[in-house]
Amino acid sequence: MLHAGRSARTVALAMTLTSAVACGSHTGNGASVLATAPVRATVASPIGPTVPTAPVGTAKPGSPPTAPDVVAGSLAWRRCADRVECATLTVPKDYRDGAKGTIELNIKRRQAQQPSGRVGSLLVNPGGPGLPGTLMVDSAPGFFSPLLLDRFDIVAWDPRGTGASAPIVCRNNLDSLLAIDPTPDTPDERQALLDGAKSFAEDCQRSAGDVLPYVSTENSARDMEQIRKALGEEKISYFGGSYGSELGAYYATLFPTSVRAMVLDGAIDPRTGADGLARAQAVGIETALNAALTACAKSRKCPFFHDGDPFTAFDKLLAKLDATPLVVKDASGAPAIGQGIAYEAIISTLYRKDFWPDLTSALAMAERGDGSELLGLYESHVSYGGRAPHLFEAFLAITCLDDPGSTDPAAIDALNAEMKAKAPRLGALAATYDCVYWPYRADPFTVTGAGAGPIVVLGTTGDAFTPLATSKGMAEALEHGILVTVDADTHTGYNENDCATQTVDRYLTELVVPDPGVICKP
Repeated sequence: MLHAGRSARTVALAMTLTSAVACGSHTGNGASVLATAPVRATVASPIGPTVPTAPVGTAKPGSPPTAPDVVAGSLAWRRCADRVECATLTVPKDYRDGAKGTIELNIKRRQAQQPSGRVGSLLVNPGGPGLPGTLMVDSAPGFFSPLLLDRFDIVAWDPRGTGASAPIVCRNNLDSLLAIDPTPDTPDERQALLDGAKSFAEDCQRSAGDVLPYVSTENSARDMEQIRKALGEEKISYFGGSYGSELGAYYATLFPTSVRAMVLDGAIDPRTGADGLARAQAVGIETALNAALTACAKSRKCPFFHDGDPFTAFDKLLAKLDATPLVVKDASGAPAIGQGIAYEAIISTLYRKDFWPDLTSALAMAERGDGSELLGLYESHVSYGGRAPHLFEAFLAITCLDDPGSTDPAAIDALNAEMKAKAPRLGALAATYDCVYWPYRADPFTVTGAGAGPIVVLGTTGDAFTPLATSKGMAEALEHGILVTVDADTHTGYNENDCATQTVDRYLTELVVPDPGVICKP
């Protein structure tokens, strides 16, 4: 989430969900292109037509659709696990034009443990974009406090294009794309990145073109309103982490009178756009890497200690992998570990301080010629431990549709060069060519949350993927955003300490709005 944003192909997940797999999330987090001296490349026009997916007409960005109201669907719940029910909900593929067909949303609900004290439904989303939201129901007992489990039905859905909700499937294997050298040293290497982005966009349009134009965050927010209606809730409570914060902000802007309470954890600043987020993430990710290597430099027990200088060793290892990718023995069909695969693996370990030992162990093994741990991190990372095999496709489909950022390769190179100067190790990975050839664009959207009442925004001091400044920006963009700062080296802050948990829980259950400027320390 990162989100939120496509910086370094970063997909960010909410909170402790990231620890459910070995340091990987959504999350495709990878790397992008390293800026070099200007080189020439022939760039074709984006494939396919430019199709706005958000409702058009007299409506302004962020306003409800002018089309007639959609008739709410119904939910036929069936028991599918202990305390968990499953259902599907039919929603329009295009909220402007019902003739375009429908999408079946996959939905799960974990019933409140204390029905007599039930507050209502808590709609949740863990981030991405691209992660199946229903995983948050599956993980609810290990994620939400006992109080929230007692008082709310925890309800999640796979947003359109993800999981079991009309999933975006472009390729069966992403290795050939992600293994492309993201730090081009020659015009041919740069062209290979552009060719890879074009080929992937073409594959997606060919394989998923019937869904691709309709997976915008705005359409997903409209789906949320249909879910609320189908649940029979007059107002809905919502908890969204990382990209889920952006989704919640869209919903609060579109349907403010439907919001009972809303928590946005690890948010982005909706005012800066994709390029602004790329700049913030580049610095945040580099800061997290430096913190991890600094911690290693202070401990002789760290496997990548190198007499207190793991920084030089890191630079040498990455240069070596760039020149000679590392082949993993007994891993038939696996990609060689070049810089592309290595950066995917490395960045996946920077979501939480808890993951730093996995980083230093993998680096030490790779230095000895064994890339198996880096490969494992990479593979877990791009598919969320196998539970979201097409996460990366959905991530690109949604982010490129919502806000592709710069699509001029020269402008992308300039952005990466700018960030390399500020973050020498990872800054050149700030932006990718991934959206240059994407065939569709959504209409602009302005987040305001006007009329929704107080919305609590959590920002974490050591968050690499949604840095504290971006959460502060979300709180400022909302009409009544309340920033709560959590002192922790992790992406998203709920459950990081008692203060954060209790602040959120009191607000969601009792509507006790925290005072502005609250800082939750361990």
